[in-house]
Amino acid sequence: MQHISLTDLNLLIKDTLNTQLEPSYWVVAEIGELREARNGHCYLEFVEKDEESNQLLSKSRATIWSYSYRSISAWFQSITGESLKAGMTVLANIQVQFHEVYGLSLNVKDIDPNFTLGERARKKQEIIAQLKEDGVFEMNKSHPLPMVPQRIAIISAESAAGYGDFMNQILDNNYEYKLQTQLFVATMQGDKAAQTIISSLHQIHEQMENFDAVVLIRGGGAQVDLDCFDDYELAAHIAQFPIPVFTGIGHERDETICDLVAHTKLKTPTAVAEFLIRGMRIYEEKLNLATNNILAYLNQKVEREQHKLNDRKHSMRYALKKHFNKAENQLSRYQQKMQYDIRKSFQNTHQKLEIYQKTLELINPDTVFKKGYSYTSLNGKSIMGQKLKKGDELKTITANQEIKSKVESVGKRKK
Repeated sequence: MQHISLTDLNLLIKDTLNTQLEPSYWVVAEIGELREARNGHCYLEFVEKDEESNQLLSKSRATIWSYSYRSISAWFQSITGESLKAGMTVLANIQVQFHEVYGLSLNVKDIDPNFTLGERARKKQEIIAQLKEDGVFEMNKSHPLPMVPQRIAIISAESAAGYGDFMNQILDNNYEYKLQTQLFVATMQGDKAAQTIISSLHQIHEQMENFDAVVLIRGGGAQVDLDCFDDYELAAHIAQFPIPVFTGIGHERDETICDLVAHTKLKTPTAVAEFLIRGMRIYEEKLNLATNNILAYLNQKVEREQHKLNDRKHSMRYALKKHFNKAENQLSRYQQKMQYDIRKSFQNTHQKLEIYQKTLELINPDTVFKKGYSYTSLNGKSIMGQKLKKGDELKTITANQEIKSKVESVGKRKK
């Protein structure tokens, strides 16, 4: 039987691969594992999974030798802002080699960082699209912001510089405004960050009536540290949270999905604090303006009413004075008329008395008798109107005599 040695077989495989394969291939794969050795080499395991079932389809080990890894890693991080890590999908330039002793190996010659940027952007857009399809993307933005948010739940790492910056800005504000804050500690970077932030949101939800808003803050850091804020579960929790959520995750260049779904996105923790303080300042200015407007209106109202009161007072004084003057004039006229009437009455009475006196004097018997007249009576009554007869005894009075006589005869007077 014809046979060959193992060495011959391996050399045959090596020659076949060298003649049949290209010097290298650009391969899209996910980094399943990544380990950096002390000697500077990087050992990876590339995997490919079914997009729907996530079932493993293929797996291969690969190496980036130290002399290449330093430049590949530095270039990748300068473009993407993050280091190579497990879970990342990359476009790698791979050289297939076969050694008769060490067997088949995949050597990574280069990695295209622009592909990873595009892949990350694609995944980000997929998550955004999923949130919109779920109908939650704009939910947190729809919550009305309290006029003056003062009860603030803070999600951050207690030792984070961003948390310190936020609290310094709140406590040392120029207007001496007081805010009630409570820290809910969470990891703000790494694989566990999203779940610890979600846990803090659950804690806040249990005592939600104590807060006006949630502030999610962290200090600055590398772009890789922001990956947790592009997590679907975390973004969905923030989007559906029942009170407004503010983000200030300390990165000015990029905008995470958590920023997009939050009620208000600000660049830094300091900017979030300034926003809250500025809101209180604007409210105070509006309140002062409204107060001043009310006071000005009331002052004008009082002034107008005072003018009206003064006018009415003057009018009343004038009316009273006019009335008093009129009454005084009328009283004076009445007094003058009464005086005139009294004098007139006295004069008339006096004249009448004089007439009566003169009349009395004229009809006084003594005066009449002095003129030669006499008074004759029968039985004490004047004979005027009486029928005299013969024998009646008459008494006649003159000025100085009383004569008694007897009727001898009665006859008609001859005219």
